[in-house]
Amino acid sequence: MSEVEKNVEKKVATPTVETTEETDVTPESEEPQAYFEPVIKLDEVEVTTGEEEEEVIFKQRAKVFCYRETLLDKGTGKKSWCERGVGDVRFLKHKEHQKVRMLMRQEKTHKILINHLVEARTELTPNMGSDRAWVFSCYDFAEGVVETQVFALRFGNSENAQKFKDVHDAAKLNNKKLENGDDAADTSAGDDAAKALEALDVKKEE
Repeated sequence: MSEVEKNVEKKVATPTVETTEETDVTPESEEPQAYFEPVIKLDEVEVTTGEEEEEVIFKQRAKVFCYRETLLDKGTGKKSWCERGVGDVRFLKHKEHQKVRMLMRQEKTHKILINHLVEARTELTPNMGSDRAWVFSCYDFAEGVVETQVFALRFGNSENAQKFKDVHDAAKLNNKKLENGDDAADTSAGDDAAKALEALDVKKEE
């Protein structure tokens, strides 16, 4: 047998040994289940907006601008139109005293943009001849103090702008009547009854 054949036989006869490495199996990590009792317990506080006693008689989305000094022009007296925000402008009628105010909040942050009682002397004028924007001045309370402001409201179309004007004019008339006492309840019957009681001759028991 040649040397080559012997080498081939050795290679065939030599068994191959496969080595396997054992992998470490680690248990799944467990989430901590610790619970800590709060040191201070806070009571629930009821949040109020001041609108609970009012009903919405008009609501329409609009963009409001304010004619005022910018931060760069503060104290110079130079004013310009500044965008104040976008949201629903609403007319709210109080359920008890029936007066109507205008309220507008920023649609995302709910920050108050406009807040004032609709006065009879407030006049809406078209902004630069536009049929979908109104300019008006008022005593506004949006910043927490009463101050004279000039606003411009721009609506999506002329139809919505006209609806706003119609409701605004009706609110002016409503508040003017309330201020003049025209819508005060008729108390004549009660007055007559009071006079009749005063006229009674009540005799004291002897």
